[in-house]
Amino acid sequence: MDQLLSSPAIVQGLRKVEARIRRLSGSSALPAISAGAGRIVAAGGKRLRPALTLATSLALGKTPDRRVITAAACVELIHAGSLVHDDLMDRATERRGARTLNAELGDGKALVIGDFMLARAGLAAITAVSRPVAEVLAATVVELAEGQYLETTDLFDPARTRESAIRSITGKTAALFRAGCLVAAVCAHASPEDRARMAAYGERFGLVFQILDDLLDLTAPAERLGKPAGNDLRQGVYSLPLLLSGTDLGDLLGRPMSDEEVEEALRRLRASRMVDDTIEYCRGLASDALAALPVIHDQEMAGILYGLPTAYIDHVARISLITPR
Repeated sequence: MDQLLSSPAIVQGLRKVEARIRRLSGSSALPAISAGAGRIVAAGGKRLRPALTLATSLALGKTPDRRVITAAACVELIHAGSLVHDDLMDRATERRGARTLNAELGDGKALVIGDFMLARAGLAAITAVSRPVAEVLAATVVELAEGQYLETTDLFDPARTRESAIRSITGKTAALFRAGCLVAAVCAHASPEDRARMAAYGERFGLVFQILDDLLDLTAPAERLGKPAGNDLRQGVYSLPLLLSGTDLGDLLGRPMSDEEVEEALRRLRASRMVDDTIEYCRGLASDALAALPVIHDQEMAGILYGLPTAYIDHVARISLITPR
């Protein structure tokens, strides 16, 4: 990931994307909405999704122009708006060490600000990029909603399957990574095959990203996460790493846990093969991602895109205190 975010071409493009994000988020006729949206986009984050959009554009031989920059900004604005909705659903009071909008302004105002961000991204896509890009992003917002809904139907369900977990995170997370790569391919007028390949790459990497994020929720300390460790367990989300672990938590699942029970569940999971099995599963997804990539003539971008999934897996493996394989 460091290679992606430190590439001079990507860094230069992200500066333009950042300026575009701030203009879009601050464009409401109501200053209070602009302030709330601006607070969200200024709260941090690596801008990984728009960076992938820029890398895809460069990999396909197109220097990011105004349309690509706007498309990348729209992808990030959708991501930011979805985080507002996630915090609402989780009743979260803190994200990245700061108070959430719902905690600060109340649920109603936070909901409206999240809606504004999603709608503003769609409007910018149709007016400043192209109809095909707007269609990709609109379809992705539908998938985000469906993926989140599927997760809610499985809350506190000890019988949740791995297939159900994958379907949910494909919609709520991987779809936006896929869209980030696909909109760049559309702007580059890539062939249908190359569009499909880049979309598949983005989706597989998005799955890796979310699965490892779920793993960190079960292994990393709260100060690194910016929220309480084991938050998924508290919310009744039995994530794929938990399902892969084979750990017997039958006496704890199926109901809200106390803080002491969450700590006990984390202790059992950390003593199991959960980390090893999750990393191995993600390496399989990474192999699928690399196999999907089209021929890339730009050597720098080829190195970045081919190296990204494995580098991120190794990074999380180190955080989880295991030796990467």
